[in-house]
Amino acid sequence: MNNHLFKISIIIPTLNEEKNITNCLDATREARDVERIVVDGGSSDRTVEKALAWGARVLNSEPGRSRQMNAGARTATGGILLFLHADTLVSLGFDDQIRKVLRGPKIVGGAFTFQMDEPSSFSLRVIQKATNVRSRYWQMPYGDQAIFLTAKHFREIGGYPDLPILEDFELIRRLKKRGRIHTASLPAITSARRWRALGIWKTTLLNYAIVLAYYAGIPPLRILRFAHRKIGSINL
Repeated sequence: MNNHLFKISIIIPTLNEEKNITNCLDATREARDVERIVVDGGSSDRTVEKALAWGARVLNSEPGRSRQMNAGARTATGGILLFLHADTLVSLGFDDQIRKVLRGPKIVGGAFTFQMDEPSSFSLRVIQKATNVRSRYWQMPYGDQAIFLTAKHFREIGGYPDLPILEDFELIRRLKKRGRIHTASLPAITSARRWRALGIWKTTLLNYAIVLAYYAGIPPLRILRFAHRKIGSINL
């Protein structure tokens, strides 16, 4: 891997994430040759203040995770892009593992093993296991697993589609047409707040309903409105 590809641009879309952004950035502190770009969609809390105080580069963007991540990618200087949700923590050594994964034959992208921050119940452990089976064997990781790929491949597939929901799902579908998607062994530890807010099985069923609705051709904005009626203001 040449020097250009060695650098990782970590792109973090935010909207009112003051409770999470410092911990998210702290988890990347030991990484080598990375830049951290926080793309804020109009927070009304102290998200931007905290990100600047930490030392991250902060951009302002129209709200919408796909638009925010595309804005970050346009200004990134690394040959590798890592899209990281603000409520997700990467593990020590994530940077080396990303570079190792992307050296693999026919691998065009990847994500980390899914792990919740509170896998205390049997139900949550089942969901965690099922998610990793989907990611490893179907090559369909979601955004809360911290998706990574080269900037070259990101540009070639047109970046994130301008969708209000399932932007990560569609990005991976497009990327899979170019090669393999690898699930790295290190975990990305994500907040279980959605499961806590709605309930474990209701949230899981809602996730499946959203994907099925997308496959059925229902407009994404209509899907988003349905999801928000069910789960409220929690980030999807």
